[in-house]
Amino acid sequence: MNDTDHRSDHGFDNRSGPGRGTDETASDAPAKPLWGAATGVGSMPGDDARETAKAVTGTFEDFPHLAELPARGPGADMIGRTVGLLVEVFARVEPSGWRIGDRPGRDTRRSWSWLGEDLDALEEFTQGYEGPLKIQVVGPWTLAAALELRNGESALSDPGACRDLTGSLVEGLTAHLADVRRRVPGARPVLQLDEPSLTAVLRGQIRTASGYRTHRAVDRQVVEDALRQVMRANEGPALVHSCAADVPFALLRRAEAAAVSFDFSLLTERDDDVIGEAVEDGVRLLAGVVPGTDASLSDPGGSVMGIRTLWRRLGLDPGILAESVVITPACGLAGASPAYARAAMEHCVRAARSLADNPE
Repeated sequence: MNDTDHRSDHGFDNRSGPGRGTDETASDAPAKPLWGAATGVGSMPGDDARETAKAVTGTFEDFPHLAELPARGPGADMIGRTVGLLVEVFARVEPSGWRIGDRPGRDTRRSWSWLGEDLDALEEFTQGYEGPLKIQVVGPWTLAAALELRNGESALSDPGACRDLTGSLVEGLTAHLADVRRRVPGARPVLQLDEPSLTAVLRGQIRTASGYRTHRAVDRQVVEDALRQVMRANEGPALVHSCAADVPFALLRRAEAAAVSFDFSLLTERDDDVIGEAVEDGVRLLAGVVPGTDASLSDPGGSVMGIRTLWRRLGLDPGILAESVVITPACGLAGASPAYARAAMEHCVRAARSLADNPE
């Protein structure tokens, strides 16, 4: 029997053990939801970890996330934060980006410090919390596309380096998730892999250091296997986020993603079949329907009208709509004003409520 045989509904492992679903059943405790109705993507504006954690946990009461604050500088950005999680792989900031080095330097230490500060803030504002808690890291392929080898070329150019990065990420992520569970004992971590470069990796569109060529497309089976390895680092569900166009839904479903997070405005009718198949297979959709930068917000019901239309077009049961879809911003909110970021989060919650109250 393989690992996937133990999983139910793309959710938590059903084998017995601490924090597993069967413990609740055995004790006749009410089942806790695996997912909330609305959550954030990851990044937020500003540089105050405590204020951000307070806002996120206060708004997304049933599905908070560990916020990222890239405005603080190198080490707080999405690549830098994930570099800080790697085991026996270190990197420093060069004018061209993050480059692998021999030892942890100032930039890596800064990444550790920012992450510790964010975790402290999250722990403070999740005392007594029980339920799903989303943790974001950069996935192996966007990481390989962004990290430079010592010669200045992308790690994507070296299959061995890609394998090493994947293994290092799995090891570091396993420790990171254990730390989150220790700090927030009632939390059920939901792992999000940020993969904005995934489609470009699959199509051979990542440029070389010279800018004159592109790296060869990576075999889809290799991409799928690496994603699966990293997602299995979590004892609970894992999802993949991309706010780029043409998200490879079918590949992500095969890689055992429990959900796919995407910018809803970038969908086309070409995506209908793969989305319908994914939903019927139990994959949830984290639908980004609220703009990630300052914009006028429509009424909450209007924000989810496109989701209802998609559901009707696919011929799916309206009764499963609210449990199949989580409402999010279209992408991270780092580029938004603080006031808009708060309004966008609140709008997501109201839009999710509208969807649940009126799925048709």
